[in-house]
Amino acid sequence: MPESDAWVHEATATAEGGRLRTDDGELSTTLASPLAPHCTGLAPEQLLAAAFASCLHHAAVEAATGITDEAHTVQVRARARLARDADGLYRAEVRASIASVGLNRDQLTDLARYADRLWPFSSDGGRHTLTVSPAEPRGR
Repeated sequence: MPESDAWVHEATATAEGGRLRTDDGELSTTLASPLAPHCTGLAPEQLLAAAFASCLHHAAVEAATGITDEAHTVQVRARARLARDADGLYRAEVRASIASVGLNRDQLTDLARYADRLWPFSSDGGRHTLTVSPAEPRGR
């Protein structure tokens, strides 16, 4: 782990009483619970998908700068699924795809591999699975 003075960014969020709020107030929303289907708001799988898409997007844009002049066109799509196993524990699966204008399949594969190495999450073979792959190439 980096030394405490080496961290570049930091954020704090609090979930309480059916609400989620970042300490800076940029995100404030109601939460839906998988245990209370009548609730409205963002569900855990939506928050996982959004968090992973956002984090991987930053890594993919950084990775794309070495591959294309159009790094600003990088798109990350993440799908998160939650399930409960027979043991009663939640399991998570996140599948993310990376696309960018004008890149061929090999370039997208390189981009996805590099971005996957850059971002701080990995599939540890435990209770979650994370998969990063190239999307189908998009035209200019």
